Amino acid sequence: MNPVIHLEAGYLPLYALFSLMRGVAAYGLSFLFTMVYGYAMARVPRADRFLGPLLDVLQSIPVLGFMPGFVIGLSRLFPTAEVGLEMASVLMIFTGQVWNMTFSFQASLKSVPRDLVAVARLSGMSWWTRFVRLDLAYSATGLIWNSMMSMAGGWFFLMVSEAFVLGERDFRLPGLGSYMSLAVERGDRTAQVLGVVTMLLMIVVMDQVVWRPLVAWSKKFTDEDTGGGSGSWVLDLIRRSRLRNAWMRWRTVVRRMRELERMGTGLKRVTTGVTAGSAWNRLGVWTWRGLGGVLRGAMLFLGLKYLVLLHQVTWVQWCALTGSLLVTFGRVMTAVVLASAWTIPAGVWIGRNPGLSRLFQPLIQMAASFPAPMVFPLVVGGLLGLGVGLGWGSIVLLLMGTQWYVLVNVIAATTAIPRELWELSRISGFTRGQRWRRLLLPGIFPGLLTGWITATGGAWNASIVAEYLRYDGRILDTVGLGAAISRATEHGDFPQTAAAVGLMAVAVVGFNRWVWHPLGRLAQTRYSLEN
Repeated sequence: MNPVIHLEAGYLPLYALFSLMRGVAAYGLSFLFTMVYGYAMARVPRADRFLGPLLDVLQSIPVLGFMPGFVIGLSRLFPTAEVGLEMASVLMIFTGQVWNMTFSFQASLKSVPRDLVAVARLSGMSWWTRFVRLDLAYSATGLIWNSMMSMAGGWFFLMVSEAFVLGERDFRLPGLGSYMSLAVERGDRTAQVLGVVTMLLMIVVMDQVVWRPLVAWSKKFTDEDTGGGSGSWVLDLIRRSRLRNAWMRWRTVVRRMRELERMGTGLKRVTTGVTAGSAWNRLGVWTWRGLGGVLRGAMLFLGLKYLVLLHQVTWVQWCALTGSLLVTFGRVMTAVVLASAWTIPAGVWIGRNPGLSRLFQPLIQMAASFPAPMVFPLVVGGLLGLGVGLGWGSIVLLLMGTQWYVLVNVIAATTAIPRELWELSRISGFTRGQRWRRLLLPGIFPGLLTGWITATGGAWNASIVAEYLRYDGRILDTVGLGAAISRATEHGDFPQTAAAVGLMAVAVVGFNRWVWHPLGRLAQTRYSLEN
């Protein structure tokens, strides 16, 4: 039995806590997945041949594509408790977070300068030391900024993840998403405003306590001059605390003891290192082969089940879905172009000026983290008042949810441009146009590409809530693949849902293969800073 959702203001703190716990749990899963999957794609030989296409497919599946499997499967495992629904909600939020982080981490690892890798090998660093001191340090800035965007991606689908309809069953979990969903269904403007304010307060607290300290801390991995303060009162408080100073002294003592131990046992480590390393290498190879076999078997089984569903879709339905695909593709590309038109100059301007970065970072974080579907009814009401239908208005809704991916990656890429290159462009007397052509656009291109990839994937996902939504007790929809997926899922039409999700996956993967991947190779070969 679903819990009763109350629209009284007194329940909002508890609902905010529930939603925050689900978001944090999903982020923990996303971070672990990113570390393992992203590292394997970038560092394990030939792993990218299998993991890359698989990630493209998974990233292309919208949240509603995962929902039936998560909800039905976990509800059957836990039929008498809400544990299954809670796990399904966390996993759906996870699918809105993880892909952006994984793409960012893999791109950062692939762009680590070769001379730093060579120095790490010559210094005899262990795998773990190299991972922590080189890989994580080099990817810290992009990973933190994209973690903020991943949390925003999870919040974007909060209403879908906590209140969803599957056939004749209506599933609800207590949280801000279900609160806003009920408020929108009933047309309760007061409850909608209270939900928006509560969400903003939660985002502000997260920014002050978590994201701003992390962004300020990540400055240590760049050559940016941060001036006297860190820009985060929480980080300054931690750095001045006695507990932190005691921890640093204890860590220094432990490091010196380990150095003495290595000096005393250096000969033993040299004589036994080859055998141990060979054993670990063999174990890693067999483990990788075993996991690959299990994944291939699971994919074969799921593929057969999927083909059974597709066999039930008629030719007329396939033609209608193909037309919807083309319409949604046009909206997605339009939204990405409009987003790039203002985020590229704004991102360079903010990333080039540390003061502006400290000023705008919390504002961008709040704007990016706020789930746009919560204000979709208000925006749609304004658009309808201006005579703009949902067909064109959905482009505005897509833009609201995807522009931040491009902006955040442009800021991070601009911050990573070495100061020496800026000085060289100034000494060489570059004009503004020459600086953009020869320094800025090549320097930010890898980060910009990551932003385009994640923004496009986010726009495809956002189409399921931008093309089909509830407004004042009625359903507004338009022609599009996102609307087709939402409509089929709500009616419990699993063959139609499978066909629409499959078409979206083919479109996203095909575009990645034919457009983004060649541009990615260009970014690594021609526009990498080490070249």
